Amino acid sequence: MPVELIVWLHSLSIVVVAYLLGSIPTGYLLVRFVRKQDIRSLGSGNIGATNVLRSGAKGLGAATFLFDVLKGALAVLVGARLAAAGFPPIPVHNAEALAALCAVLGHMYPVWLSLKGGKGVATAFGVFLVLAPLPALGCLAVFIAVMFLSRIVSLASILSSATFPLLGWIFADRVGEPWLRTPLIFGIMSGVAALILWKHGPNMRRLLDGTEYRFGAKKAAVKMESKAEDAV
Repeated sequence: MPVELIVWLHSLSIVVVAYLLGSIPTGYLLVRFVRKQDIRSLGSGNIGATNVLRSGAKGLGAATFLFDVLKGALAVLVGARLAAAGFPPIPVHNAEALAALCAVLGHMYPVWLSLKGGKGVATAFGVFLVLAPLPALGCLAVFIAVMFLSRIVSLASILSSATFPLLGWIFADRVGEPWLRTPLIFGIMSGVAALILWKHGPNMRRLLDGTEYRFGAKKAAVKMESKAEDAV
């Protein structure tokens, strides 16, 4: 078998495994098994942690966020293991970046739910914790700061995601990881950030209109915004 074909098949195995791990609809499954409800029929209908939290299940919301982070991290770790196991082996950082992209796409477009998933923020945090831990933690700091000041999850998600490629570029030299600046890996980091921003299009419009949901808003306002799309 030609070496090029072997490499393509090897890469395809990473794509499939990472996508399937990312596509596990944790929010949907948790709410279905614990509360016997379909999260898609509650609030905004989003399967992410924010909508689970706003549905009144704080514990399940936290669990959804945690499991979405873990499945992203696991996808990248498995991608790295598959890269090392193949012959010829695929450069590990390239395999991790490929797995990161596919895991986020799996979360956003899960085959199990007619390609209607979440917005990828928690899963992206998980994949980048493995691929580029310091930039990922920097984005977490941005998220926490914006959330503390604004109490708007979508704004915190948008700004933290937008800063990730920049932080990856800045940290590349400081942490001795110049591979973060290679066209493939930097392109994937930027692509994931762009996907998250694109999925937040409706949130951006409401931010501009001044109608986006703030945590701690009065109950009447929350009720009016119950159909608004969530940020995670």
